[in-house]
Amino acid sequence: MKFGDRIAQLRNKQNLTQAGLADKIGISRASLSHYEKSRREPDYATLKKLADFFDVSTDYILGRDQQDDKDTIAAHHDSDNWTKEELDEIERFKEFVRIKRAEKNKE
Repeated sequence: MKFGDRIAQLRNKQNLTQAGLADKIGISRASLSHYEKSRREPDYATLKKLADFFDVSTDYILGRDQQDDKDTIAAHHDSDNWTKEELDEIERFKEFVRIKRAEKNKE
């Protein structure tokens, strides 16, 4: 997946328009459109803003981190083997936190 596709996917998950996301991270809608269409690459500062806003790594946005989100979250906690049920619960909680963050960002 190209980085532009990843940005668009993350934005759509948050139910944001291009203009809405651009405003939140301090760039123009036109710039964001160029990034999403992979016509231009964001500079480091913009890439960091995107990663911080979506709470993902810059590698994830750039398509360098191909691991499934559940495995990535589990790996950051400890070395225990997580059951499918535990990973599903982590995923549900992660989605809950994303929704709360999106609501807060809309304020």
